[in-house]
Amino acid sequence: MRFRHPDGSTVHLAYCTNVHPAETLDGVLAQLRDHCEPVRKRLGRDRLGIGLWLARDAAHALVTDPAALRGLRTELDRRGLEVVTLNGFPYEGFGAEEVKYRVYKPDWADPERLEHTTSLARLLAGLLPDDVTDGTISTLPLAWRTAYDETRADKARAALVTLAERLDALQDLTGRSIRIGLEPEPGCVVETTHDALAPLTAIAHDRIGVCVDTCHLATSFEDPHTALDALAAARVPVVKSQLSAALHADHPADPAVREALAAFAEPRFLHQTRTTTPSGGLHGTDDLDEALADGGPLPDTAPWRAHFHVPSARGPPPRPLTSTLPVLKTALTRLVGGPHPLTRHLEVETYTWQALPPELRPRARAQLTDGIAAELTLARDLLTDLGLKELP
Repeated sequence: MRFRHPDGSTVHLAYCTNVHPAETLDGVLAQLRDHCEPVRKRLGRDRLGIGLWLARDAAHALVTDPAALRGLRTELDRRGLEVVTLNGFPYEGFGAEEVKYRVYKPDWADPERLEHTTSLARLLAGLLPDDVTDGTISTLPLAWRTAYDETRADKARAALVTLAERLDALQDLTGRSIRIGLEPEPGCVVETTHDALAPLTAIAHDRIGVCVDTCHLATSFEDPHTALDALAAARVPVVKSQLSAALHADHPADPAVREALAAFAEPRFLHQTRTTTPSGGLHGTDDLDEALADGGPLPDTAPWRAHFHVPSARGPPPRPLTSTLPVLKTALTRLVGGPHPLTRHLEVETYTWQALPPELRPRARAQLTDGIAAELTLARDLLTDLGLKELP
């Protein structure tokens, strides 16, 4: 979906296809047929943006076979779909029964991450619509925090510098500008936007910036204005933003609240949980079940937030829980509501539909289509309320 900003620039809105597990090119093509095109039709649109997730095997098949890449581009066009952004964070196995810590491998100290992201950039340059010259890719925020020392930090820094050089060369070759955004996430080396400042200013290249995920931002109790002001002051670009809400519990000491939270503690994904201290610091656990354990390490005298991408359009989660939708709205207002957009690529990323408590999960493909369409409709309405005009 495309929108005209009051300054005349185009803002793109997509939804991320990591909600549909697929590791192979055939699986990606099936996604387009079974999910993406039905969402477009449900919205009554001639064209729909998707934030494509290409796992290692699918990316390898495309980058080693130009005919396969042309075929994917043709299939996108035939189904009324367009791609201006990729989700390059998960490498493989995102549809597995247990993802947890695996999603952070390989990290930016491993050569595989550089090669995979280089491949994604080459592919995106070939997938961009004819009238679009700028593409973006979100990626792992360096590494999970454990086992990350100065040696690995040096390797990661060198890899990103090499990537920036390759992106420069790619633009010279294709005329397409591809930028990469580290996506701060709780528990990672770059947990917050503030954590991104030092490594990115050290690289100091406008092709390497930040992807602001509003669920992660909220989970870490970051204020959107403070975060975005700091990025602007440091001249760190907001390459793209992923729009989603986290799980919020006002009174985690209440047994009813803990019972409601326990329904969201599931075995597939990590749900990092955070709370604030009186001095403004953070306490946290790597997963929600750790926070809920008897005698757990997380204080329960202040609100908790959990990294669980809850659907926003259907309203808040069942009482007594709520979501961080207000943080999403505040961040979006700042990102695109000013005289000029801070980013032109927005991506709805609600991938946890099948991880919801059983009574909240979609029970059929059509229900998932409805849910994704509703998330996009909410984002569209927020954008038009900010003065952006939806384009055909």
